[in-house]
Amino acid sequence: MAHYPVYLIKTYLAIQDPDLPSPRYHTTIFVETDPITGSGHIHEVDGDITSPGGMHYQSKPAPRPELTETFFSRTPLGFTNAAGYPETWDKVLRAVPAPPQQKAFNIKRMKTEPFKSLSPLEFYGDGEERRPLMKCTEWVVDKAIPVLKEAGCLQDSLSL
Repeated sequence: MAHYPVYLIKTYLAIQDPDLPSPRYHTTIFVETDPITGSGHIHEVDGDITSPGGMHYQSKPAPRPELTETFFSRTPLGFTNAAGYPETWDKVLRAVPAPPQQKAFNIKRMKTEPFKSLSPLEFYGDGEERRPLMKCTEWVVDKAIPVLKEAGCLQDSLSL
């Protein structure tokens, strides 16, 4: 049975989020489907947490990650069965909610910042504990990888 190696890829961001500790990276899952060129498929959430729609899941063909200008790191995650890929992954990952809108423009402070509730729009007060923001890294590490493992799409090692 054929398998593809799976990696956690981090790339540099053009702009850091002032509401999160730096440095932060755009975090994706890369499945290498062509061992000769190193190309494959990226699975990620894209967009931002300030837009009304928040972020959205996408899957797309991608070159070897090291060839991109913004490449930072590649970490092995395991393997996936080549049969049914990428359809099985897309089905599983589309069911994982993408990060919603979590920030808005606060006219009183004249800046974009995390909010306590969207409807009605209510911002945090000074010194008030804030709920952690969820972006691409949290979605990949805390949501997508565990769901892929649970669904049997991502194995830590090849079972012989």
